[in-house]
Amino acid sequence: MARRLTLSRGQRNLGRGVVALLAAAGFTVATSGTANAAPVQLNYPLSGTTHLAGTDSDLELGPGTLETTVDLSNGALSADTNLPPATGSFKTLDLIPATATTEFIETEPTAGTIDIATGEVNTVSKLTLRITELKVAGIPIWVGSRCKTEVPAEIALTSEPGFNPFTGGTLSGEYTIPDFEHCLLATPVINAIIPGEGNTISLDLGTAEAPSAN
Repeated sequence: MARRLTLSRGQRNLGRGVVALLAAAGFTVATSGTANAAPVQLNYPLSGTTHLAGTDSDLELGPGTLETTVDLSNGALSADTNLPPATGSFKTLDLIPATATTEFIETEPTAGTIDIATGEVNTVSKLTLRITELKVAGIPIWVGSRCKTEVPAEIALTSEPGFNPFTGGTLSGEYTIPDFEHCLLATPVINAIIPGEGNTISLDLGTAEAPSAN
């Protein structure tokens, strides 16, 4: 016999409260409670920083967008991450200056959860890192058009205290950069410097907005 899920009065009131807040903010959802609520689309302006452990350097990320869909019945979240290419500077062998331009390409939608009671968010993104331009001592190094990580980097993010699903906040985490491939003669040099563990990322989400009508 199928088990019937019974919500407490507090859970029902919380669900109705979330729906009411969304409606007040201009989002269209069902009004019969979270059990029957339609998925809600929330788009956030996005910017941030990632620290690359291998080069001991920072990459400024964004401005971009995070386009999310939230199922209020179970807190399931999916998102599309859109970020422009990022250029960072570092020193090879702690001596020779270098710059690299990197694209972060989402290979599948971000998946995660949002706790309807607390607003806490946990997500996992799979992003391929593609180097489109590399200069060492100001000299362009040809890396071709397919210089990218062999597999996507898996980036787990958790919301920091103070995060609010409507006004935004900070998501942060740590990730490993896989080895690169198809970077021509630069492949062994790149793999000696950039891949590895201990890379950190912090993403700042602005106030959520309803998607633009097509």
